[in-house]
Amino acid sequence: MSVNISSIRLPRSRRAPGEARRRLSSLLADVPNSSCFLESGLLAVSELVTNAVLHGTPTGYLIYLALDVSPSRLRIEVHDVRGDRAPVLSPPGLDEEAGRGLQLVKSVTDTWGCCPRDLIGKIVWCEVLAR
Repeated sequence: MSVNISSIRLPRSRRAPGEARRRLSSLLADVPNSSCFLESGLLAVSELVTNAVLHGTPTGYLIYLALDVSPSRLRIEVHDVRGDRAPVLSPPGLDEEAGRGLQLVKSVTDTWGCCPRDLIGKIVWCEVLAR
């Protein structure tokens, strides 16, 4: 049973990850004992939204962010319109400045994945379980 659900459409902008973090922080502030989700959730939502801005959302489209928290888990979904570009989990080179986002998401969440979205695009999602 979900305690709290939130969703928002975000612009394709460098400000979108910050807005996503603010939305998650606000949602978790209203949920008892949600501190177990905060650190991992903030990192994961930031990385997934950044990837949607950089790789999944052409100019003129919005990103859809859905957050669902219960006492036992936090689920983050980031919807974009690029169904032809699945996320790739690959180790970056030592000298590369980019390419670590999904590795970070994998390391701070209990599970993550990608699935097709109705009509157009994809959903990249992750879950953090309460400990």
